[in-house]
Amino acid sequence: MTDHDAHCYELVADCRLRAATDLFAHTWDPVVLAALRGGPRRRRDLRAAIGGISDKVLSDSLHRLLAGVLVERHAHAEAPPRIDYALTGLGQSLVEGPMMALGRWAVEHGDELLEAQETERGKGL
Repeated sequence: MTDHDAHCYELVADCRLRAATDLFAHTWDPVVLAALRGGPRRRRDLRAAIGGISDKVLSDSLHRLLAGVLVERHAHAEAPPRIDYALTGLGQSLVEGPMMALGRWAVEHGDELLEAQETERGKGL
């Protein structure tokens, strides 16, 4: 494979970069991941910790994150049954790495970013 072929391969729809950026395509998915950073949580505790998320949206987000192996589901044999959700190793590495870096960037540059967006909106763009 030539350097040109390798570069072209990186730009196809199924490339690693696209797979990684797709993790942030759904607004609530990173929020759910961040809420699980402190450890396993039951669904109702997760929803309360997040606030403002509907049960359906939380369900959809958990399904996507389970399918993407970023979150795991643990069913405990108790009466009544108890189910916890927790980050997998892969999910933990995402939260502790890129998401924390993005959070630091947002704290450092958030005001500048919001100001620039307001300026552009004022121009009618």
